[in-house]
Amino acid sequence: MTVHLETVSLMSHGGTPTYLDVTPAVRSAVAASGITTGTCTVISPHTTCAVFFEEYVHDRLADGREFLQADLDDALATLFPDQTAVPPAGEYRYPGPEHYADVASWPDAEAYLPGGDRTQLLNAEAHLKATLLGSSQVFAVADGALAVGVTGYVYFVDFDRTRPRPRRCQIVVMGE
Repeated sequence: MTVHLETVSLMSHGGTPTYLDVTPAVRSAVAASGITTGTCTVISPHTTCAVFFEEYVHDRLADGREFLQADLDDALATLFPDQTAVPPAGEYRYPGPEHYADVASWPDAEAYLPGGDRTQLLNAEAHLKATLLGSSQVFAVADGALAVGVTGYVYFVDFDRTRPRPRRCQIVVMGE
């Protein structure tokens, strides 16, 4: 069995969830692997990010989100509204005092708590949304190509809206 790993560098924009179409990178990784029959796993190593499979939608809102992405945001917001208050105020327990203390001890703490601003860690809803959708998707590889329909696209989403940041997406192709 052959295993091929690629890591794709991405950038989230902050402010709202960042949806990124990683389908071309996934197709490219499958082609570069030389594997004709097997599986392709697309993985997010980040706890506020998810990978999902959806139909490509031609219609977009003024902010660039595809209609299904906007519908997904609306549905998830009914379950997990944006976190706006530092606990214990608001609807979320996370992040708690021990988490703040730990983050403050990190060598790069200023990147996470600029000026000691605890609101920069208000992303409980992002963690919950990513948990619900999942951090990976597995696809078949057949005849050396990603075995999905013509409208099937692979998306990486960063639900953390606290700030822009670099992200990674890992693509693992395994097979013969």
